[in-house]
Amino acid sequence: MKKIVIASILWVTCGLVHAADVDANNIIEALKPKVSDGQMRTRSLRNLQVEQLPPPPSVSLTIQFDFDSSKVSTSSASQLTQLAKALKSEDLATLSFRIEGHTDGKGTPEYNLALSQNRADAVKKYLQRLGVTTERLETEGMGDKDLVNKADKFAAENRRVRIVTLTASK
Repeated sequence: MKKIVIASILWVTCGLVHAADVDANNIIEALKPKVSDGQMRTRSLRNLQVEQLPPPPSVSLTIQFDFDSSKVSTSSASQLTQLAKALKSEDLATLSFRIEGHTDGKGTPEYNLALSQNRADAVKKYLQRLGVTTERLETEGMGDKDLVNKADKFAAENRRVRIVTLTASK
């Protein structure tokens, strides 16, 4: 019998939104760049002090996979459909995104890195089947190096896929 990872949450930037609130409009709002996201600016031209602006917008979806597998579980179809709808929207049509795969702390760092890359690639393929242009998507396996719940490295919320807004697509 296969085990399935069963957590289903959405992290929007630093806030938690319940799975019931995972819809295309919420995802669009979370991923839309603010006027100055991801850019450097100067505080004063006279002394040229540089101020780093906040990180780019992102959402973290806890996409379910079969245990120890990169096969997307059918229970994640709704979330991925909403994500695809958001990425295909007019509001996000000119942007590109990075799909980051994350794991919990169980397993070796090398194994977790490979598993997280495979899961990010699986989400990209799933989005492609839903009509998202893959030239706008890149993937990166993060392994267990960016845990959401550092107090419990085995916690379900650490197993997630994060979508990060990059730049205007080519």
